[in-house]
Amino acid sequence: MPTLIRPAFREVRTWAFDSRRWAQYRSRVDDIIIATHPKCGTTWMQRIVSMLLHGSPEPRPIHDESAWIDARSRQPIEAVIAQMEAQPGRRSVKSHLPLDALPRYAGVRTIYVARDGRDACMSFNNHSLAFTPAVLATFDRIGLEDPTIGRPYPPIAPGPRDFFLGWMAGKVPPFPGSEFDFFAFERTYWAERARPDLLLVHHADLLADLPGEIRRIADFLGIACAPALLSRLVEAAGFEAMRRDGDALLPGAAAHFQGGAGRFLFKGTNGRWRDVLRPEDVALYEARAAASLPPDCVRWLAEGRLVAGDPSA
Repeated sequence: MPTLIRPAFREVRTWAFDSRRWAQYRSRVDDIIIATHPKCGTTWMQRIVSMLLHGSPEPRPIHDESAWIDARSRQPIEAVIAQMEAQPGRRSVKSHLPLDALPRYAGVRTIYVARDGRDACMSFNNHSLAFTPAVLATFDRIGLEDPTIGRPYPPIAPGPRDFFLGWMAGKVPPFPGSEFDFFAFERTYWAERARPDLLLVHHADLLADLPGEIRRIADFLGIACAPALLSRLVEAAGFEAMRRDGDALLPGAAAHFQGGAGRFLFKGTNGRWRDVLRPEDVALYEARAAASLPPDCVRWLAEGRLVAGDPSA
């Protein structure tokens, strides 16, 4: 039984997530946690890690490969744990929780994927507008039944600029309240960036040097990846290849998103905010980032490791 290094420091409950579900997690000594703020590259990293674990670019259903423990709007936690226990070999799991809301076990490695908050916000706007009526009804029920939330899921602003302003004001899920905003979330991972069992990866670096980042991830996980295999994984992890394989990777997407996997895997690009936000909006974001995060974290979050330098150093 792996050793618990420390329990979670706090509880986080939203319409979509519930950190209490991790109390039933039974770790294995070589488990991998893939953690992100929503819309920062979660599915991309799940695909990369799955291919490395199997040594193959064959598309496999991502949610079968990498269980989402803290998701309270889908399967009961007992079903999730049963699925995980039945998995042979090394496992990966997904989380959208701040690092201080996750337990830490010896041998369990965590890969954290970050993205410029403005890019994450633009992607989350599209993501939120694609929720099916059934998903929104589930969120409403959860919010009304949970006394820590006490309200239905907030309406989504259709315009990306209005959505951004609500996001900055703490009015946009996933976190009900400013104490769980994007910057506070990032700060929890940045504070522990020197941990040997934590790897910080940036969405911009995956776009700029996918072969180099896959090699870096493989090294962190202790997985050998020969050059011939690496080239096949790089091709399969490209955005167009993932869209091509979307139905195989995300077979249940249509139950949750209008447009299915094609809507979920929308663009995968950065910089869309430049054509949406006004100068005063950008200034608002930059001021909040500067007030909330250390300067080296602000630069890394905006530019990635290849430009700003290695966070762990």
